[in-house]
Amino acid sequence: MIDQITAVIVDDEITNIKGLQKKIKKLFPSIQVIGTYQKPEQAISAIKELQPQLVFLDIQMPRINGFELLEALELINFQVIFVTAFSEYAIKAFKQNAIDYILKPIDDSDLKSAVHKALEAIESQNSVEQNTKLLQLISTMVTDNNKLIVPTAKGLSFIPQDEVLHIEGYEGYTKIHLEDSTTLLSSYNLGKFAKMVSSDFFKCHKSHIVNLNKVRHFENEGYLVLENKERVPISRANKKAFLELFN
Repeated sequence: MIDQITAVIVDDEITNIKGLQKKIKKLFPSIQVIGTYQKPEQAISAIKELQPQLVFLDIQMPRINGFELLEALELINFQVIFVTAFSEYAIKAFKQNAIDYILKPIDDSDLKSAVHKALEAIESQNSVEQNTKLLQLISTMVTDNNKLIVPTAKGLSFIPQDEVLHIEGYEGYTKIHLEDSTTLLSSYNLGKFAKMVSSDFFKCHKSHIVNLNKVRHFENEGYLVLENKERVPISRANKKAFLELFN
């Protein structure tokens, strides 16, 4: 659950800003309004600087309307709730990826519904970002310790890279073949593992990465034979690069 989120209100009429602020404070004490702006130009600069998680945005404003304001921002990394007196903008608002659209005068139930949608979206995004950062951190730790991180259906496996025979792309998934004859199936694609393995590994084929320390034979017809007698294909394009490793 989110403890507190930051929000900005953009509306050219101060009475609308004060009315919305009052409702937010009453209905959603966890939302901190960190800025209110009547001039769209000021709002653009402030949003870039303050990085709010939620923006309540009027549509009809002098010089720059709400849609143009969003277009002026390089990155939309916040949720948008359009607040306007004109219902004909609804379709365009949703095309701008707004989380919701509420009409003035603001009804409490409409505001609650829109904000709850925004909170769920923010919480979901936070969860994705946290998981991504955690995975990146674990990946760095594992790489430093010469281990391979393998996400599987049961969780995360941390495999010493010298126990890996070869890595195989398989129908959008990846098979990790180990020297004890076991295999791990991961939802990661082969490209992700190619970035994680050490220089001891060589991509010999579009669907195969081999541990060079486990290769026992090179067959001219286009195969590498591993220490467990398994034959892994090597493409014509990669033969020369492979042989040059041993010059």
